Amino acid sequence: MRLRVPLALAAAGLLTLTACGSDEPTEAAAAGTSADGGGLTGTLTVFAAASLTDVFTDLGDQLMADNPDLTVTFNFAGSSALATQITQGAPADVFASANQTQMTVVTDAGLNSDEPTVFTENVLEIAVPADNPGDVTGLADFADADLTLAICAPDVPCGAAAEQVFEAAGITAQPDTLEEDVRAALTKVELGEVDAALVYASDVQSAGSGVQGIEFPEAEDAVNEYPITTLTAATNPDAAQAFLDLVESDAGQQALTDAGFRSPSS
Repeated sequence: MRLRVPLALAAAGLLTLTACGSDEPTEAAAAGTSADGGGLTGTLTVFAAASLTDVFTDLGDQLMADNPDLTVTFNFAGSSALATQITQGAPADVFASANQTQMTVVTDAGLNSDEPTVFTENVLEIAVPADNPGDVTGLADFADADLTLAICAPDVPCGAAAEQVFEAAGITAQPDTLEEDVRAALTKVELGEVDAALVYASDVQSAGSGVQGIEFPEAEDAVNEYPITTLTAATNPDAAQAFLDLVESDAGQQALTDAGFRSPSS
């Protein structure tokens, strides 16, 4: 079973997430393992950057297939929104951020149970509709006020990276909309509402034939490292560790590579 938590889900709403099974779970089930030790149980709640939506959903499905009594739920959103929710007390077992800055918000609050590890990297890419109606050719087009352009808000990782690449290229961007996360920016392109958006390479790949990607050299000036950690408030620490282990396993790393992410450089 797959459950997705809407992006706008507030912390209060997250409190209603409960484990599947009887109303009075055994002590072993409450701890995240079945009474006979045969697998993980209960609910695992993962907060993850929006760019991880597709690949993490697949990994969650895999973990549930291996543990039929486990339900994995996700809250996909901009990393800054997720970090804020966690520091305000939203219940979560795992946090995966699209950059180090938002992970630091959580670690500075002492809410991580382990040292975060970088599990993948990503770079920005220009996304345009398949027919490229704005004739966009490169990053310099983001200074063209005649085009309709989308980037992420500066407080989310894709927006912070956009500022870095514009600075590296000496461009004063003229965006028409600042989106709350990278998937919102991608959706603008898919719907034909903008001529171009700055998203991640993985998002261009996930969009398939409906979107055309344009690489640009300045992207290497803003490589996003993605850290992951389990959280001190985790109600299912065994499942949290199992998901983290899956992400960092050979199978998890291959899934990320197949989805357009890059292996960590260190």
